[in-house]
Formats: sequence, structure tokens, C-alpha cells
Amino acid sequence: MKVLIPGISGGIARRLALRLRDSGHQVAGLDIRPWRDGPKDIEVHPVDVRKRAAEDVFRRWKPDAVVHMATVTAFTVQGGERGRINLDGTKAVFDHCAAHGVKQVLFVGRHTFYGAAPDSPLYHSEDEPPRALEAIPELADLVAADLYAATALWRLPDITTAVLRLVYTLGTPGTGTLANLIRGKRVPMVLGYDPLFHVMQEEDVVTALQLALEKRVRGIFNVAGPSPVPLSVIIKGTGRTPVPLPSPLMSLLMGRAGFPRLSVGATDHLRYPIVVDNKRFLEATGFKATYDEGRLLRAYADSLPVHPPGMG
Repeated sequence: MKVLIPGISGGIARRLALRLRDSGHQVAGLDIRPWRDGPKDIEVHPVDVRKRAAEDVFRRWKPDAVVHMATVTAFTVQGGERGRINLDGTKAVFDHCAAHGVKQVLFVGRHTFYGAAPDSPLYHSEDEPPRALEAIPELADLVAADLYAATALWRLPDITTAVLRLVYTLGTPGTGTLANLIRGKRVPMVLGYDPLFHVMQEEDVVTALQLALEKRVRGIFNVAGPSPVPLSVIIKGTGRTPVPLPSPLMSLLMGRAGFPRLSVGATDHLRYPIVVDNKRFLEATGFKATYDEGRLLRAYADSLPVHPPGMG
């Protein structure tokens, strides 16, 4: 199978590309970011997926399947540019797929689609709408991209489309929203709250994506690994120290005094959980996570210790 990966230079996307190549697939990617030291047998085209040069890649290379990973999180890029990347980029990918005979598309989304709200159910199913966007407006463009990708299920019936809503990931080199939150020695928590967090190890994420591709799943799926655990357990299990703070004080300290930088809206997620029901994906793919909660947290602690070796 010829698989094209927009966003191939991201950490998980690189691992997926290598896994697919080693499994016998032909792999190429699109990304304006370089993949330094990338293998010679995986073509990386340094183009913006929204530009005409990207469509030329679709036209010339003629992929059988596309794994769309060229979206950005709420805290990576600010304002309108983030919206253009996430929504306009997603539209461009599906337009190119429809115009050039692509048979299968995986849209890799995030479980934060559902929003963190005090009155939401503990386990979110795929049929639920997004909530609490007024509290976390930074998620609006990601939600819009997810919803647009889902319209391909009826707009483009000849394309086998799957929207995958992945939970937080932890692994090397420790990138991503949750990994950035717990990167430092002290990790903030909202005083009086200890929400559950759903987490997967990056190798398990790659396995889930490969299964979704090779089993040609169609529809909307929550993708999760081991059972959710309280934020305090994640913090302590990775060798960090939880620091409960009143909400007003937390807002003042974010990005200062060794604490991570978070948006104002993101503090709601430190109060309320976003946990998903992944039964539909398990039944469709037979996926089984290889990292349980304990092994996952130990692996992260080993890959990103609070104190580098030899420094105390």
C-alpha cells in the first residue's frame, strides 16, 4: 500500500512511517518541518499541505491511503494561523484525496474534542457532541477540523474515512500537551481537584494507527490504552511533585517560577476529566495496549528524568 502522511515530521508520525515501511508499505510524507536524518527510502516533501505544491504530490505519487497528522495543538501556534492550519489544512487534504483517487483516509484527532465540563459524563462515547468550548476557545479549530473530517463519511462515500480521537500520549522525547505539563520537577494542580487522565504510550499509538489503516476501519473511534488514572498518580509516577494551587494563583504562576505555560482555558481540564469509551475501536481492530499504567509512567520517567544523570 502507498501511504502518504501529512505532518510526517512529528514524533509519532515518524514512528508510524518507519513501522509502516518495515511492514512492507511504501511511505511518503508532507511537512514544512525537516525530518533530520530521515531514511532515504521515505520521501519527505517540504511543502505546506494547503499549497498547490502539496496537490502536485498527490497527483504524482498517487497514494492509496492518507494518514492526516498535520494538525497542531491549541498551545503550539496562536490565533488565526492555528485555525488555518487545522481547518483549512484538513479541508485541503480531503479535497486532494477526492480529486486524486485516494481510497482511505485516517484523520488523527484528539480526545479533547469532548471538552472538560463539570456536568459531562465520565466516559465519552463517539456519538457525543463537544462541550465547554466557551471555556476553552483554543480548542475550537481542532473541533472544527474533527467535525469537517467526519463529514467525509457521507460527502465522500468512495473514501474509507476514519476519525480517530486519541487520548494523551507519553513517551520519548516527551512531547505533547500532557508531557509538557509534567516536564518540570513541580507540576501544578488545582486545589481540591484530581481529575482522571487517559494516557497511552507512543508505541501503542503507532500500533493503533497501523491497525486502523490495515483493517480499513470506517467511522469515528475513540482510541485509548490502559485505564484512566488520577493526575496526582501520573505526577508522582513520573517522579514529579504535585503542587496544589488555588485557581487564581495558578493563572498568575503559569509560565513562571518553573511552572509550565498553559492557556487560561486549559486550567478547566485540571479540574474536570476527559475520559473516553474505546470499546468501538477495540471491537473493530482487536487492539491491545502493551503498556499498562505503571510501565507507561516508568518509561516516561526514565526517558525524561527530572534531573539529568550526573546533575544531582
